[in-house]
Amino acid sequence: MPDLLLEHLNPEQRAAVTLPHESALILAGAGSGKTRVLTTRIAWLIQTGQVSPHGILAVTFTNKAAKEMLVRISAMLPINTRGMWVGTFHGLANRLLRAHWRESGLPQSFQILDNQDQLSTIKRLMKALNVDTEKYEPKKVQHFINGHKEAGRRARDAEAHDEYSMHMAELFEAYDAQCQREGVADFPELLLRSYELLYRNEPLRQHYQERFRHILIDEFQDTNTLQYRWLKLFAGPRSALFAVGDDDQSIYAFRGANTGNMAEFEREFARGNVIKLEQNYRSHGHILTAANALIAQNAQRLGKNLWTAEGVGEPIRVFEAYSDQDEASFVIDEVKALHREGVPFSDMALLYRSNAQSRVLEHALFSAGVAYRVYGGLRFFERQEIKHALAYLRLLTHPEDDGAFLRVVNFPARGIGARTIEQLADAAGRAGSSLWQAACTASGKVAGFARLIESLKVATHDLPLPEAVDHMIEASGLADHYRADKDGADRLENLNELVNAAALFDEEAGLEVPGSAAAPEVPLPALDRFLAHAALEAGEHQAEPGRDALQLMTVHAAKGLEFHAVFITGLEESLFPHEQSAHEVNGLEEERRLMYVAITRARRRLYLTHAQSRMLHGQVRYGFPSRFLTELPDSVLLHLNRRAERSASPSAAPAPRTPPAGSDTGYRVGQSVAHARFGTGIIIDFEGRGPDARVQIKFRDAGTKWLALAYAKLSPA
Repeated sequence: MPDLLLEHLNPEQRAAVTLPHESALILAGAGSGKTRVLTTRIAWLIQTGQVSPHGILAVTFTNKAAKEMLVRISAMLPINTRGMWVGTFHGLANRLLRAHWRESGLPQSFQILDNQDQLSTIKRLMKALNVDTEKYEPKKVQHFINGHKEAGRRARDAEAHDEYSMHMAELFEAYDAQCQREGVADFPELLLRSYELLYRNEPLRQHYQERFRHILIDEFQDTNTLQYRWLKLFAGPRSALFAVGDDDQSIYAFRGANTGNMAEFEREFARGNVIKLEQNYRSHGHILTAANALIAQNAQRLGKNLWTAEGVGEPIRVFEAYSDQDEASFVIDEVKALHREGVPFSDMALLYRSNAQSRVLEHALFSAGVAYRVYGGLRFFERQEIKHALAYLRLLTHPEDDGAFLRVVNFPARGIGARTIEQLADAAGRAGSSLWQAACTASGKVAGFARLIESLKVATHDLPLPEAVDHMIEASGLADHYRADKDGADRLENLNELVNAAALFDEEAGLEVPGSAAAPEVPLPALDRFLAHAALEAGEHQAEPGRDALQLMTVHAAKGLEFHAVFITGLEESLFPHEQSAHEVNGLEEERRLMYVAITRARRRLYLTHAQSRMLHGQVRYGFPSRFLTELPDSVLLHLNRRAERSASPSAAPAPRTPPAGSDTGYRVGQSVAHARFGTGIIIDFEGRGPDARVQIKFRDAGTKWLALAYAKLSPA
């Protein structure tokens, strides 16, 4: 029977599965079969009599992964897996606390708070303590508490170096006391309290160290500091730890993941006992060559080189678009052509670095009638911050909209509570009026909100549509609210993208023919038409469950997935790699790992796209191609020019590019050039013609400059 377990494994996989009773680090590359190795190791240990099912502790990060592990073990062995300790960190911590509730200081039936319940509990506490929620925002208090707990610190250990942080620590302490009184525990508390239980209770710790002789950890690169410390408490003198992970796929530093845990594990436990799983069963050779070359640029890695026996496959297609709209158009043409060749939409994925990038792609897909599904997130016009912004805009043009009124009357928070809104609704009911009309005759903070809406109406009345949207986002307080939010960066990007959507809508509206179906004889005001457009795109077209649909997602959401064809879009500096990476320790290396994850999602075909120009804050901006493109070997790339029309297959020969403005000079807008003094840059504008022409260049390091072409001595970069 043991031989049957091993017969489909390659030599490295077999070596990992059949390791003797010792700790080891399994460095498992993308697509190398790590889940098979992990589950087969468990089955092999049980089958060969080295351990009973109850002597194994296996930890992973998602309930889905834990369930898959148990299903695979059941398929390999005729055993009941129900009693096995296989689960997530939080699930196993909960199990430990339930078994030892007295020792942990919790009631037997303690309740678990999810994130929203926790936030509600914090708000209730702050109200009871009369805390100023504008100075101490409840979400910031929540982040403060959870951040310290996830680092293994209680309120007494929190760093308090000024009045603000001292008060935050006091709220932390009061919150913990309230949770203890009410017999509840939040998610970070589960892990921290179970860690404290094992740390201080030596007999209990020894019991579990004796029981769990084999400890196996999946996705080890994603562990944070407390999770690693928690695992080490289970490791006794006779324990063997089997850690499976890939430091090249560590992309969750923003969640607290510590990439250094893998190197520390090698020193503390594996002691040089490292097995590399490098044979890839997912992607063709050119894709892996690109991934290996890219990740080799990172200095802080343990090192491995993916390979495949499946052949080199097709070259990676690189496409430079004129604009973000042109990029979306190209992607859709290729998607349709692949679908005509028999590739299901569901086996194709459009990846982007930031959620805000989905808006242009969604608009193009909607217009083209291609069914799509946003994986692991919401469509653009369904996102919370966009719905808030649209509610403000609806009040500017139709203040009697009670739904819009209720959505934003106290967002951002302005001290208008539920009781005040109930009284306002009662007044409106008695008068037979809208909430807005009742607010106009009210006093206090409700009247202040009415004045805000009136001032926004006046300020935006004569502004072009994108400027009106931009002004509303700032003046309403939405922008400041998300700037102050620790997790608000993505939401702020989405609000900026709403301005871009308004600018594009305004531009397209200007091209409509008066009297056509799209442009009636007496058109509605621009804002009304834009709101109708947003409602239409929000109201339909995302594919229903079970329907074949194109997959849209961020690169973070794509981890663990694979597709026949993958499009990585928006490959420009400051977009991917993201501009924030320049301000973070090892930020660029994490962005490169993210690109590595994106590349290795593709099985057979990979597209890399970037645009010469992109709409940002309602204006056209010119950017540089991503440095990641230059880090890929030319031997695996096929550069595509813009085609006039691609009606055949996606591998059809590209057509010549239409000459852009300035081509009479031999240069064009968007072209990368080099200057002896100023370095590399991108042409963003022309002035004049022929020998008298001047060119405006945005240099990477020297800013934006006008140069006379006759004397500039430029060369292609």
